[in-house]
Amino acid sequence: MTKSEAISPNQSLWARISQSKYFVYVLISPLIFILIGYVIFPMYKTFTNSVMSQEGDLTLGNYISFFTTEATIESLTNSVFISVVSVVTCTIVGVTMAFLLNRYEFPGRRILSVLVLVPMALPPLIGAISFSFLYGESGIFPRLFQSIFSLEEVPFSLDGILGVIVVHTFTMYSYSYLSASAAIRGLDMSLEEAATNLGASRFRIWRKIILPMLTPAIVASSLLVFMISMASYTAPLMFGVERTMTMQITLSRTNGNLDMAATQSFVLSIVSIAFLLLMTWYQNRRNYQNQSKGIGVHRTEVRSSLIKYISLILSIIGVVILLLPILVIGLISFAVDGEWTTQIIPTSYTLQHYIDLFTDQDTWEPIWNSIKMSTVAVIGNIIFGVAAAYAMVRYNFKGKALMDILIMVPWALPGTVVAVNLIAAFSEESIFSFNQILVGTFWILPLAYFVRQLPLVFRNSQASLIQMDQSVEEAAHSLGANWWYSFRRVVLPIIMPGILAGTLLAFVQGLTEFVASILIYTPSAMPLSVGIWNKMYSFEFGTACAYGVLQSILIIIVLLVNEKLKGDSSSTAAF
Repeated sequence: MTKSEAISPNQSLWARISQSKYFVYVLISPLIFILIGYVIFPMYKTFTNSVMSQEGDLTLGNYISFFTTEATIESLTNSVFISVVSVVTCTIVGVTMAFLLNRYEFPGRRILSVLVLVPMALPPLIGAISFSFLYGESGIFPRLFQSIFSLEEVPFSLDGILGVIVVHTFTMYSYSYLSASAAIRGLDMSLEEAATNLGASRFRIWRKIILPMLTPAIVASSLLVFMISMASYTAPLMFGVERTMTMQITLSRTNGNLDMAATQSFVLSIVSIAFLLLMTWYQNRRNYQNQSKGIGVHRTEVRSSLIKYISLILSIIGVVILLLPILVIGLISFAVDGEWTTQIIPTSYTLQHYIDLFTDQDTWEPIWNSIKMSTVAVIGNIIFGVAAAYAMVRYNFKGKALMDILIMVPWALPGTVVAVNLIAAFSEESIFSFNQILVGTFWILPLAYFVRQLPLVFRNSQASLIQMDQSVEEAAHSLGANWWYSFRRVVLPIIMPGILAGTLLAFVQGLTEFVASILIYTPSAMPLSVGIWNKMYSFEFGTACAYGVLQSILIIIVLLVNEKLKGDSSSTAAF
């Protein structure tokens, strides 16, 4: 790099601006516009809709109706109960599996450690559908046992709240597993050895040493599980739990009762944010930093022959349980539509569903719509997410903490709430929609994806920047490079793995998003997730599952690429 290349007469004005103490406000001003226009303004419109009567008068009638109606109170109670129980079950399963797979060596451990992340390859809608096919009232296993024992009715089936919790546990425990695995690998064995030497029991060591050190990981995963559970729509829908908040919001929206939908959305927002604050407070009560300098955890080999055989059998059972949901989706994707009625498994198979994915216009259109929408959304995510991350890491400015919270708010809000917020804000013309009505157009869904996915790119880019040595950028400046040149030629190449990781995750989130999509999509721009649901609703199970297999393959590819990026750079941890 030569000095003449770095600075030219035409760049002198830009160089002076970039060196000004007010440059950070130039950098974040577009982001402030985005946060005000597409996070704060929609939330404000939702709130005003909930407290305004049709005549335009201020009223609390909607809230009084909410808290005095049995259906809404039961829905709120069910949503909180399901979410809290899901947090508990996912933590138990995730932490237990993380401890076993990271602390012990036994037959089947290696294959289990690979397959334990299989549920992450199932989009929420497909996960709920697969469990319905396997364990629902007309599912494969209930019918199988009914046939074996010649029963008039199926002996068991997943239904109601229990079915929702089981689906949540299976599809979400991987969040707890990943967080706990990283924490367990970093545990200092000398702490446990010292406690053992002092006569502490194994239970006391778990309670006083291991679990407290795992608290930050458990809190982080609990937040994710709680937020995703509160936003869950497909599992309650598939297992007949009509009284949850997401179901009630959708029902109010469908019936045209937008005021009550806004009220329900605002209450749900308060509950989600309250849980976020509660868990943050709990984590900050104590210091969980490891101060010792012992050796990290190592796996202990199981020597008992009996325990080895038991672990082998349990490993086989675990592998089967983990693979079944994906296998059943793959199986049904080849089934001929309309041929599978009362049989235990489909009896007629075809490749036509996969051929139609890429040759039939009506079948291909939802795929292409989702690709376009997700692409538009991630382009915006990259531009504003990277700019926000750079401003947060490199500068101190007024309102920095508030901006960080506002960027993360859409991730904490259920998809139904984000959708209702956008409906409230953009059902009429405004400066933020450039005097256009966005509801009912193609652009409303990319906007929803952009708002929901911005935290993914932001957090990944922020993590990369934090780990980057700032002296590298300072060296470029000392050689005469202006801000834009050093950012483009020095900073971007270094943090690119983090940006790509966040971009890939955001793109897949757009392809699989269903909860917000079902509320605001238009028939002319139907996304893939809604296409899957419509096929299920019309009993075209084969086509719906072929869509699901395509989604799962895309997620697996993203997970593999993400792991590759982590191998190249350790800076891609999103949360």
